[in-house]
Order: sequence, then structure tokens, then C-alpha cells
Amino acid sequence: MLENRFQALIKKELETIFPGCMVIPMNGNYIQGFPDLLMLYKTKWAVLECKKSENEPYQPNQEYYLDLMDEMSFAAMICPENRKEVLHELQQTLAPRRAARISKRKQASLG
Repeated sequence: MLENRFQALIKKELETIFPGCMVIPMNGNYIQGFPDLLMLYKTKWAVLECKKSENEPYQPNQEYYLDLMDEMSFAAMICPENRKEVLHELQQTLAPRRAARISKRKQASLG
């Protein structure tokens, strides 16, 4: 599968998994090595570098930007071989955090 077809497939899949998200293809000529897709979802964001296979080499600066942006929010290389795992990890990362729940018994002892 060509990388641009895989990227289009991932874009559609993200829009299905994260209703209302915005998936923006990035211009690789603007910043050398910047990931292919930027996804904005509610108050969170993620970037994905699409590769046609897991053996596809990285271009200059790609690993640098993936590492840097993964520290900020979420960034990963995605390819057909790891698609399910990356999308699952993305769902776990962007899932809403539940408020801590205190049992009624614990509340009574605190108050």
C-alpha cells in the first residue's frame, strides 16, 4: 500500500474513533521531519508519522520530532503492521480521565 493511501485510511479511521476530531495533513516541506498528521480532539492533540511498512526508513529529524512531541502529548509512527496497537494506545492516552471516586463510608469518616 502506498503511504498516501495509508495516510488517508488512518485519517478516516481517526475521524471514526474520535468523533468531531480534526485531522490535518502537515506539509513536510515546512518543517523537515515533522509528522504527517496532526489530530486535534477536544482539549488534546496527537501527531502521527505514517509509513507504508515498519521497515520504511526515517527521514532526517523524524525521530527527533516524534520523541519531542510524545513528551508533550502523543506522537507515534504508524504503519499497517502496528496500526491496531498505536490506535489503541492513542485511545488510552486521549480517553477522558475519571474523577476520583470516594466511597460514602470514606466520605463519612472524612467529614
